[in-house]
Amino acid sequence: MRIYVGTGVLPVYEPWSYKLSRLSSQPSSRRLLGGAGLLALHLRLRGIGRAPDPEIAMTIRRMKTYTGGQGYVYQYYFVGRRPALPGQPEAPATEYVFDVTSDRKTTYAVSIFIREEAINAWRSAHRRALNDAEQYGAAKMRLFQGFDEIEDMMANGRRLLVDARGLEELLATLGVE
Repeated sequence: MRIYVGTGVLPVYEPWSYKLSRLSSQPSSRRLLGGAGLLALHLRLRGIGRAPDPEIAMTIRRMKTYTGGQGYVYQYYFVGRRPALPGQPEAPATEYVFDVTSDRKTTYAVSIFIREEAINAWRSAHRRALNDAEQYGAAKMRLFQGFDEIEDMMANGRRLLVDARGLEELLATLGVE
């Protein structure tokens, strides 16, 4: 199968021919594609635009901005979550890690710990479990609360805790019942 555009002819390989033949009502010997569609097809056939190899791919993080109550403008992004290490005083808990900067030069990690007992208390009070998005929302709201209340986040706000009462308040601000 070939695709004819102007005077140039682009060979199309077999795996794509079935998809292309379903896109057009023209005879299978000639398929006309617009410029953008042809370019995308050409790049795909050459291997450009494919998903990168997972072993060498880097995660692109979305930098977000928040203006705190102390007047600082913070930039942050979510790094990940993990169970708190057993030796930590916050354990047992789930740790949410955010990378934060207030001057675009120095980046530091801020850990939000949501205690297991807080999650269990919320579950028993509301008769349902919190899903991952709701737990992440509570951690992010606690981060914002730290931005608003703590003047020097780098020195005093690196490890923030969410207890049962705090979890209830944070989720109430999000409208989670």
